[in-house]
Amino acid sequence: MIRLLLCLFLTLFAQGKDLKPVQKTDFLRVVKNETAAQLQTSNTTYRKGKQRVTLIGAIHIADQAYYQQLNEEFQKYDRLLYEMIGGEDLTRLQDKKDSENHTHLLAKTYAMIARFLKLTEQINEIDYLAKNFVHGDLTLEEFETLQEERDESILSFALQSGMEGDPAAAGSMTKILKGLLTGNADLVKHQLIGTLGQGDEQVAGLTGESVIINDRNAKCLEVLAAQFKLGHQNCAIFYGAAHFPDMENSLLEMGFTKSKQTWITAWNVPH
Repeated sequence: MIRLLLCLFLTLFAQGKDLKPVQKTDFLRVVKNETAAQLQTSNTTYRKGKQRVTLIGAIHIADQAYYQQLNEEFQKYDRLLYEMIGGEDLTRLQDKKDSENHTHLLAKTYAMIARFLKLTEQINEIDYLAKNFVHGDLTLEEFETLQEERDESILSFALQSGMEGDPAAAGSMTKILKGLLTGNADLVKHQLIGTLGQGDEQVAGLTGESVIINDRNAKCLEVLAAQFKLGHQNCAIFYGAAHFPDMENSLLEMGFTKSKQTWITAWNVPH
């Protein structure tokens, strides 16, 4: 049980964070009605002349219909840059029967939480072998080298984020624990939705650059620039929504302007 709580903590604080951009844009939101609460991710488009880039938010565990909708959306773009540390060898990584898919700590976390919450995993639903997909992340060697240089780890990043977060999160964790003990997946989902939907406030005090966010974003934007030079003017970036405030800042500094934003429901949790 303690290991499960730690994994929940890591997942929330590694993927559900927002760093405030110059012009604040929400990339995750919670919409509630009389019957359900919905966790939604955004498709946010920026333009500069003929160049267009859309930031497509990712939730690494979600309803299957969410990933089906994304797979259809991806077909609209000349190139789709995806996040996956070490994901340049997709022939191996996309093999769902390959046990190596779940050797990484976060991959094990997603698999375990997805089973409990009755959700499905991104790695099993997204067609990473699509012809327009381009790896837009660090190689494993680059990632490990940069982490060593910065003296950073996923755990240290999560702990720093947690210390800068909302003290009220303790109450949320109590309800999460209750949901885990009683097997109430919807109760846990409601608490996680509330936490993910408040990403801005949770990391308002987080300072300094990180490999997990900034260095990976920089690599992705380098790949994007290369795709533009090759003549691919309509591109998209499929990354965890936590990356987008920093990435938006960079795009604005590069002369892009935000043109539109649409939303996709990742979780639909009945009351």
